[in-house]
Amino acid sequence: MTSRNYETDPVYRVKELYEQRSALQSQSDQLRADRDAIQQKIRQSSSNCDRYVQEAKNHKERLKQIMNQLIAVDAELLEQALQIPNETHVDVPRGSEANARVIKTVGKPLQGDALEDHVSIAQRLDLIDFEQASLISGSKFYYLKNGAAWLEWALIQYAMQKAALRGFEPVLTPDIVKTSIAYGCGFQPRKREASQIYDVSTPSSNTQMCLVGTAEIPLAGLMAKKMLNEEALPKRMVGFSHAFRAEAGHGSAEERGLYRVHQFSKVELFTVTTPQQSEAMLEELRELQEDMFRDLELCFRVLDMPTEELGASAYRKYDIEAWLPGKNGWGEISSTSNCTNYQSRRLDIRYLSKDFKEQVGTKDVRVPWHIKEKWVDYCHTLNGTAMAVPRMIIALLETHQRPDGTVHIPLPLRKWIPGEPSVLQ
Repeated sequence: MTSRNYETDPVYRVKELYEQRSALQSQSDQLRADRDAIQQKIRQSSSNCDRYVQEAKNHKERLKQIMNQLIAVDAELLEQALQIPNETHVDVPRGSEANARVIKTVGKPLQGDALEDHVSIAQRLDLIDFEQASLISGSKFYYLKNGAAWLEWALIQYAMQKAALRGFEPVLTPDIVKTSIAYGCGFQPRKREASQIYDVSTPSSNTQMCLVGTAEIPLAGLMAKKMLNEEALPKRMVGFSHAFRAEAGHGSAEERGLYRVHQFSKVELFTVTTPQQSEAMLEELRELQEDMFRDLELCFRVLDMPTEELGASAYRKYDIEAWLPGKNGWGEISSTSNCTNYQSRRLDIRYLSKDFKEQVGTKDVRVPWHIKEKWVDYCHTLNGTAMAVPRMIIALLETHQRPDGTVHIPLPLRKWIPGEPSVLQ
């Protein structure tokens, strides 16, 4: 817990609450037994029932108090249990972001005194309107216009097609989910005030709802409470959704423009595997991401992220950072994580081993569940960003700017832009 930068260790609090719950449950069971015994005496007694009736009332009131305490303890127990993060891969660097391990660097950083940042380029080419969006929606919102609008659609379609050609099933997901699904994926904030989740619950509904921060959440939800056959794994999906983040940084110069915003479009990779397949799948996801960014002619580096940067659900996480000439530094454009069985336990995503049919045969419906259970295990889930559109627009505008003021459009994107232009101008 210390290596993940948690201020307090929820494990100890969970242990303490569990012991409290066990004690309260024992008291509850004893009170119920005593109450039943008193009621039996009342039924058998022909006289002097008043004393027994009063005892029954006292037990009923005490039981009510115990049950109220149990409800409160259960609520806190669930809240604290949800705060416990995943285990950590043995090779993950320990500590803060500064300890990230650089695995590889692809390309050469573009540098020069005359280079513009994406905000200047976008204003000059009439691609983005921050000012009007701020008036209409508030800070950290934006309008994409002209070539930038086409660039967004091109990036989305390119990423969806690229993944589909690798066997990923395309999915268009809901932008609103039950908050419990987001929490099940590990997106419950450590502190209420630090939440990035937009709550959209309505007074008429008893169900808490929220806007998704990534398509990972509804894609995981698509698999919730399912029993998969091992033969069907790994299952690969690529989903498109809008993403909403309520907390959008601190307004620093490095986060100006599109770098950290409240709403954006995102293409997400999501896979479900057996425990034996997940480490190889993590490398497969990373290789696909690298292939995309090579296609788009970006300079980027791959980082093995340290413990304090893993978040709650990740067992191991790779970040990919592009060189952004406008800030003369690196900026994250993608990540991919192996969440092992952290999400699947919470969302009840399991699989039936192929050994079951070999051992039992195909008429498995007749097998008692307690026998069948030994062939069942929790799946592993993995996710990766295929295309976080605003940051990709930053990288493309700044990397491919030309001395004549135009911006080069990489060849794979051109077929999705009217006229298939080679430049934005």
